[in-house]
Amino acid sequence: MSLYSEYRRRYGGLIDCLEHARSCGRLAHAFLIHSPDARVRREFAAVVMQIVGCKNVRDGRPDTTCHFCSQVENRLYADCHTISPVGKMYLIKVGDRINPEPNTLRDMLDHLGYTSGTHRKFGVIEDADRMGVEAQNALLKTLEEPPPETTIILESANPGALLPTTRSRCQLLELPDNRFHFAFNGFDTVRQALYDLCFHCGCDLVKVEMAAARLISVSDALAEQAAAEAETEFAAGMTAAAQSEDAAFIKRMETRRNDAASGAYMRERREFITAITTFCSQIFLLAQGVSPADLPNPEMFEHLAIPATIPPERAGRILKEAEDLEYTLRFNVNSDLALRTFAVNVAMN
Repeated sequence: MSLYSEYRRRYGGLIDCLEHARSCGRLAHAFLIHSPDARVRREFAAVVMQIVGCKNVRDGRPDTTCHFCSQVENRLYADCHTISPVGKMYLIKVGDRINPEPNTLRDMLDHLGYTSGTHRKFGVIEDADRMGVEAQNALLKTLEEPPPETTIILESANPGALLPTTRSRCQLLELPDNRFHFAFNGFDTVRQALYDLCFHCGCDLVKVEMAAARLISVSDALAEQAAAEAETEFAAGMTAAAQSEDAAFIKRMETRRNDAASGAYMRERREFITAITTFCSQIFLLAQGVSPADLPNPEMFEHLAIPATIPPERAGRILKEAEDLEYTLRFNVNSDLALRTFAVNVAMN
């Protein structure tokens, strides 16, 4: 099933509105896609680009099979310029005014301003709420008066963090969904460790330590996995830079690779922490009498035997420990110690 077909099934009313606007020539030139799920935001942005840019439209509906639509769906369209947050602070970089670095806001705006041989240009800002005030102010003029044949797409799980002046210049596309899709390596290990802590370990400190060690092993591996992904992504660029023997080019590619690795690590870390909180919050829902089939993320308990009854008071304490852990890990603390403390409190409280 194509992305377009999948999202038409899920959000048919919203897509109907976009297609009607396309057929009437009244499409917005800037969109703000709001969903808690990064994958949903990214994929729906591709659907929006197909609706906006496909030449073979019929009543505003893209054909989804033309060369343009295929390139957009596979993230191969040359004139789609995407930027994302990077670094330990996980922020969108503004970029130098004169010679902006790659993966910065000003670099994207420069590319959008170039004359293009293709028929449509797109600027996509992932996790747009990670733009600071300076970056958003630098974007305002383009949001108001974009270059010809240009569409800007902002993606965010928290649009309220954006300035009102930024939000007001975009058409908001709400994608309601109470399910978060977890894709980080080690997800099954995390949910099994949490299950053991909540229902099996009790006061057995050996079992508690084993479960905590599994959580820590997944957490510790996230940075290494992010670095490996960035190494693969930038392998061709690093080879080209080395062959050029241009020190500035090599330095620029190294900076991009390292920024990408740190940004990917922060995304994976947030997903890891969210998985812990989600698991514990669903235990709380089960304790309140919610059916397992009605849980927002039933895959959390796949192949796991859910107890017939869960004391509401204990479920509340488990959820509070997860929320305390999420708060603690916002700061520069020892993650291993924080996870061990969480494991002991959950198992023995």
